[in-house]
Amino acid sequence: MALDHQWFEEMEARIPHGEVRTRFAPSPTGYMHVGNLRTALYTYLIARHAKGKFILRIEDTDQKRKVEDAVDVIKRTMDACGLDYDEGPDVGGPVAPYVQTERMGYYKKYAELLIEKGCAYRCFCSEERLQQLHADDPNAKYDRHCLHLTQEEIDAKLAAGEPYVIRQKIPEGHTTFHDAVYGDITVDNADLEDQILLKSDGLPTYNFANVIDDHLMGITHVVRGSEYLSSSPKYNLLYEAFGWEIPTYVHCASVMIDAKEVDPETGAEKEIVRKMSKRHGDPSYEDLVKMGYLSTAIVNYVTLLGWSPKGELAEQEFFTMPELIEAFDIAGISKSPSAFNLEKLNYFNASYIRALSPEDFAKLAEPYIRSAVPAELDAGLIAALVQGRINTLTEIPAMVDFFAALPEYGVELFSNKKNKLTPESSKAILEQELAAVEAIQDWSYDAIHDTLYGLAEKMAEEEGAKLNKMVGKVMWPIRIAAAGKSVTPGGAVEICQVLGKNETIRRMKIGLEKLN
Repeated sequence: MALDHQWFEEMEARIPHGEVRTRFAPSPTGYMHVGNLRTALYTYLIARHAKGKFILRIEDTDQKRKVEDAVDVIKRTMDACGLDYDEGPDVGGPVAPYVQTERMGYYKKYAELLIEKGCAYRCFCSEERLQQLHADDPNAKYDRHCLHLTQEEIDAKLAAGEPYVIRQKIPEGHTTFHDAVYGDITVDNADLEDQILLKSDGLPTYNFANVIDDHLMGITHVVRGSEYLSSSPKYNLLYEAFGWEIPTYVHCASVMIDAKEVDPETGAEKEIVRKMSKRHGDPSYEDLVKMGYLSTAIVNYVTLLGWSPKGELAEQEFFTMPELIEAFDIAGISKSPSAFNLEKLNYFNASYIRALSPEDFAKLAEPYIRSAVPAELDAGLIAALVQGRINTLTEIPAMVDFFAALPEYGVELFSNKKNKLTPESSKAILEQELAAVEAIQDWSYDAIHDTLYGLAEKMAEEEGAKLNKMVGKVMWPIRIAAAGKSVTPGGAVEICQVLGKNETIRRMKIGLEKLN
């Protein structure tokens, strides 16, 4: 059957021109791991820096590996990270649809167009024959058995209903392509296999659908992992076969992670460095959020995994999204793999936490505080105590759980070498503090502070000691009694303020009982 060339012309007429157009094209086969997120970020930043269009396309032709709700996860992640797209499945656009399974009518037509151009052919080889080829030589490429079938032979097989795939016909010679990161790369076409473009069930392969959709959507810059460098010559040959303009390739080196692996022979565990992947269960964006990391910190850190700013911004570490858009340059993308490191992410996260306003931090921290502390205690006051002391939000519950219940502790905590305190001397101070605290009428930070500070002044005068040293001496026993811990967020005054007068007095009396 003759092809409808007018249809191809109409498809060409739909393609937008005159602007930078990038796409993030995830497969809904699981969560968004760090490598996926970085690709999305770079794709977004290239488009926004050039004031172009950023497109979301869902590549779901691999239905066997499709994970339920994966598309929702992808959209949630992009929204949380500020990656707003101009065109996509739920917003539409001039080259809709944006889901590959909704574009199935396109791929067979373009595969047949390649056959017409002499750049592809039908392959009727059985699965058994192909398996035998690889059994004889595991590294063997397809032997082009069907390339030289006559038209009569092809027609007979089609009439008999024999299943077939459509393969790309790799020409002789060499293929050179340019990558914005790795430069010019040349390969010998003899090393390339006649890849399958359309499977026997009519579904396109990833490589073929990718090229067709990129062209029809007017994609000018293709961002992907460096593992796709080896496939790029085949992509180029497809573009050339159709007579299409080749987009700018931006291949990004892998994100690596330190991991442990069990030696199958010895059973011993050993340290290795490997590429991050879904298959190994490496943390996704949502995992990192559950671990207490802020979206802003994750975005900032992940962007710097393989990219660095140039010029006057070369030493800058912290960027807002508008600053990243302004600064992002493909020239800053590294050829070398980057290392994902939780300690470094902790550094970024802690910095972002500390930069939050007290009000904003309190809102973020409240669920974590409430998971450990009863509702009658002021979450805002507790949030103020921990904001400068945590790396991640998930550290909060264990840090503040003493507010809910006084932990068991021994009298040895009342000893403090720096302040020259023993359990005996702490007891004497705590007795004075109890009387002073019981007399406080207005339970406020200032009232508690002034009461304890006044006691320190009195004791310093009596003992002829320096006031600053006596303040430390006074604060230690009441903090131990109130918290039951030697390391706490906040000092004695803050802790007492949160606990309230009655609970503070109750805990002080427990402390004195332990010291008796």
